[in-house]
Amino acid sequence: MIPKIWGILQSLRIQDILDMAITATMISVVLIWFKDRASRFVLVGISLLGLIYLIARFFQLYLTTIVLQSFFAIFLFVLVVIFQEDLRRFFERLAMWGGIRKKISYITSHHSNTEIISQTAANLARKHIGALIVIQGHDPLDRHLQGGTRLDGIVSQSLLESIFDPHSIGHDGAVVINGNRVVQFGCHLPLSVATNKYNNLGLRHTAALGLSERSDAICIVVSEEKGSISIAQGEVLREVPNASALRTALESFYASSAPVSKKSPLSRFLKENPKEKLLAIVLACILWFAFGYQGESVRRDFIVPIEYLNMSSEWTIEEPKIIEAKLTLMGPSQAFQLLNPATLKISLNLSQIHEGRQEILLTREMINNPSNISVVGIKPGQITLVASRMVSIEVPIKIITENAPPKGYYIQGLTVLPPSIEIFVPSRLRYARMEIKTEPIDLSKINTTRKIDAKLIYPPEVQFNRDNRDISSATVIAKIGKINK
Repeated sequence: MIPKIWGILQSLRIQDILDMAITATMISVVLIWFKDRASRFVLVGISLLGLIYLIARFFQLYLTTIVLQSFFAIFLFVLVVIFQEDLRRFFERLAMWGGIRKKISYITSHHSNTEIISQTAANLARKHIGALIVIQGHDPLDRHLQGGTRLDGIVSQSLLESIFDPHSIGHDGAVVINGNRVVQFGCHLPLSVATNKYNNLGLRHTAALGLSERSDAICIVVSEEKGSISIAQGEVLREVPNASALRTALESFYASSAPVSKKSPLSRFLKENPKEKLLAIVLACILWFAFGYQGESVRRDFIVPIEYLNMSSEWTIEEPKIIEAKLTLMGPSQAFQLLNPATLKISLNLSQIHEGRQEILLTREMINNPSNISVVGIKPGQITLVASRMVSIEVPIKIITENAPPKGYYIQGLTVLPPSIEIFVPSRLRYARMEIKTEPIDLSKINTTRKIDAKLIYPPEVQFNRDNRDISSATVIAKIGKINK
């Protein structure tokens, strides 16, 4: 057992280590997300099903494996439906990683914001004036907000109190604060659907709780009836007794939103959520050994096309031209699962082609195969080509007719424009008698002099220069005479 494990470790490549590292990172993100946002019972259930699937695959329980694969496909759709809001928030945060964020001097501004907001909330509560203040965290809020008016004013007690004045137009909506700016007022927030654990919630409290369920913002609610102050954060709504408690909560929120730390990002990353990250590494290694370990090699045969590259337009390959070959590839079975057969082809460089018959050896260097799959056979091993230089000749156009003119009419003459056309043919046909024919013209349908657009029919060896490439038809002038009785 130990020699086998040692052999596996010795066969590890840099690609395998990178593969496991990326997988472990993704698993850790999912585990942390389930820990913070979703039900742990859902995670435990998925883990048990995944374990059963691995056991079934290891012992080759084909029916169980197929059933679980089908179940996972359906269950993934169910998860997306159930956790669609959480998933959307997760991907929004993921998209913000590495982005350029607006840098705010929290050391100086967040302290003043805390004082202004807590004092304003206390004054409004004392006067029994309702208010709803939203302080934005890292998550974007635009898609959660409806209505409202853009303001972009500096946070101040007089500005907030004037907005929530009962005679103000936007006093029933929410104020959104980002950094030290009041960015919007009079906004409508999404309502919570989990109010059953709270009694007699007003509209402001329901809206504050609803936004806290969809983002990392903190919402401050001043009750118009009770004159109380409540905070909604992280899907929880709680009442604070006074301005001092509100100030403490805001300080904690600002500290968590923009922590001032001298530790390096790598050090913080390693120390946060260590259990989830260790479990992610273990799971990534297990998954690699179960699905990614490249053990015994297998052989597969593919029929692939042969492409002819870098051949000058003055040359042509005469028929029969071989267009396919059989490739025998060898590599781990996992590597073949990622291989797209449509990308396999044999590329022949014909930049040094010469006149006449020639043998071309098909080699492994002509095939662009993945690094973990090797070419062990090519059939045929060589192909025979007959190359000819194309020469220009002038060929007349011959008019082809069928049937006789209508009764009482006769053909006075048939003229084709242009009378001839320049074509390119292999040099061996330079002196051959060639002609371009029109498609058959039915004379029985012509009873007056007219012009006919006739399609041209070319021999298979013909090529055109750039000027004549689009010539596919010619004009036939049919002069018809009437028989006098």
